[in-house]
Order: sequence, then C-alpha cells, then structure tokens
Amino acid sequence: MSHRPYREIIRRKSRQIHVGSVAVGGDAPISVQSMTNTLTTDVKATIEQVHRLEAAGADIVRISCPDEESSRALKDIIREVHVPIVADIHFHYRRAIEAAEAGAACLRINPGNIGSAERVREVIKAARDHGCSIRIGVNAGSLEKHLQEKYGEPCPEALVESAQAHMRILEDNDFFEFKVSVKASDVFLAVAAYQQLADVCDYPLHLGITEAGGLRTGTVKSAIGMGSLLWAGIGDTIRVSLSADPVEEVHAGFEILKALNLRHRGVNIIACPSCARQQFQVIDTVAKLEERLAHVTTPITLSIIGCVVNGPGEAKETDIGITGGGNRNHMVYMAGAPDHKVSEDAMVDHIVELVEKRAAAIEAAAKDQEADAGIKRPAGAH
Repeated sequence: MSHRPYREIIRRKSRQIHVGSVAVGGDAPISVQSMTNTLTTDVKATIEQVHRLEAAGADIVRISCPDEESSRALKDIIREVHVPIVADIHFHYRRAIEAAEAGAACLRINPGNIGSAERVREVIKAARDHGCSIRIGVNAGSLEKHLQEKYGEPCPEALVESAQAHMRILEDNDFFEFKVSVKASDVFLAVAAYQQLADVCDYPLHLGITEAGGLRTGTVKSAIGMGSLLWAGIGDTIRVSLSADPVEEVHAGFEILKALNLRHRGVNIIACPSCARQQFQVIDTVAKLEERLAHVTTPITLSIIGCVVNGPGEAKETDIGITGGGNRNHMVYMAGAPDHKVSEDAMVDHIVELVEKRAAAIEAAAKDQEADAGIKRPAGAH
C-alpha cells in the first residue's frame, strides 16, 4: 500500500526464468513449491498427492527420481497433473536426462553428488533439447569433498563457491535458464549463504531451510530464515521443508508470504489469543472457520476478536470482522464499519456465508475486469 511505506519490500532484481508455465524471478510473484513423499514408482499415489498439492495452491511440485524405474514413471505422472514438475536428481546424471525426456519442466541437480563437469554438460544438453530449466541445488550436507577439505566445515563461503563453480559450467555452455539454492538446516548458515549469493549473481534464488524438522519446529525455523531473507527482498521461489504432510508445506509457504504482504491466497484470519474478557470461545471459533474456509482461494481478511478492547480497531482493517458483545450477540463489521449483529449459535455459519459471498463477488469483478481487458485466465490459475 503506497500510504504505508513501512510495509513495502523492495525485491532484489533478478533475471526471469520459467519452470514450465510458471515464471520465476524478475517481477513474477514469489512461487510456492513442495515435494512429493510417495514412491515415484507408485504412479497412482504420486498423482493423488500432486493433485492435493495443486488444490492447496502449490505452483511447482518436485518429484524424486532415484532410479530408472522412477524416471519412467515420471512420464505417466506428468501426463495427469497440471503443475510443472521438477525432477529431483542425485548421484545419477542419467536420471536427469531421462527426466528431461519424460517431460519434466525443471531438473534439480546437486553439484556435490552429480558427478564431473562433463556429466553436468550432458545434463545441460538434455535440458536445452527438451526445454527444461535447471536448479543448481547446493546443500550444506553434501558439499564437494575439495570444499569440505578447504573450509573444514560447511560455511557460507563454501556454499557460495560451490554454487558459483556450477553456475560457470552452465554459463560456459551458454545455458542461462537456471535458478540457484544454497540450503542448510542451520538458519544462520543458510541466511548468510543466501545473502552472499544474492550479492554475486542476478539469477533467481530458490529459498529453503533444508531438513527444518516437524510441522511446528520446521515452520518456525523456515519462517525465521526465509522470512528474514524475503523481508530483505531476497528470494524468488520458496519451499518449506517439513517432516509432515507436503500439503502443510504449501500452507506454511503461503502464510509466510502473507505475513510479509508479498502474496495473498485464501482467508487471512486475524484472531486474538483469547482471555477472560472474551464473549465467545475464540479458539474453537477460529478452528472451525479455518476448516470450513479452507476451500476459499480468494484473498480476504477476516478478524475474529473476542471483546471490544481491540475488536473494533482490528475490524476497521479487515474485509469482514466480528467482535464479541453481550448476551451472546456479537457485532459484525463489513468493510471496516459496524453492520449488524449475529447470535452466537448462528455466528460460524453466518461468517462462512459472508466470506463465500465476498469471495464470489471479488472473483466476478476480477473476471469482468479481465474480460474488459481481453485477458484470458489460464485453467487452474489462482
């Protein structure tokens, strides 16, 4: 918002590449990624998981190709999904070539274990021949042996040196359709490495705190690490790495971007933690609303505040708000202004109805605007 400059983030200027139909870098929205955890050879299960990730809003999905059977399965998977697929390659460069032939939109290769420069060149040729982009994926846990010996331990300089060496290989082969990551499980190490990398190149950066942990721990670590980088304008696509359902990675990714006002998807609920002043059960109400509004993809702000201390002020800043009142009757705010009251028994159903109507109106207005401008929205766009 122009009248609130303290909310503005000036993004680092980077080149723009494409992962299939998704633009990464430049002025493109920061994309949210996840990765399947099914056996790639279980085609049915993998397709089902990708569909769940698509429904959650994932822009890009990565699938591991550890063996030739998985590479063969990739072709059948790609045929049945809508998001661009990144093939995750470790150790066997031939898997990258097979994945490119199978229709992968991007090849993720790890410089620490993909092999010689000649093998990387063969991967580059396959990417060029089949219209794939590449991600150079440096990881603190799998640095090249000579860098481990040179630096003694993983450090920002080692990660950046590894990335730069492989960037040069791609550049020397006139291949520039790539993005870079320098991941670590240590927040300080990852952030410092990305900061250094951002200063020495203009390629799009894929952010991640690798092996961050379970749902709660991993989300917090990722929010601190990636959040600080995004706040500084660094980062073009993100993946929250969680030991949890991959769908939770997508949800967490969007929440991080929402918090920084970088991208909005779905209902953003502002809610108080509740106390003795609450006039209705805030925690239960929020839980019910999060579940029942999960299908809404239109950006809408909703405030759920249990009493009148902060309720009216928060409601003024949201599309729809509710503030706890007496006698089990609560005030509903629309577009920041008091509008009507609702009984506690009807409150959740009423809020869901209001949000759905608001979302439908916003979508209809957006379609009319696009029609007037002659813009055709892609299938599955959000």
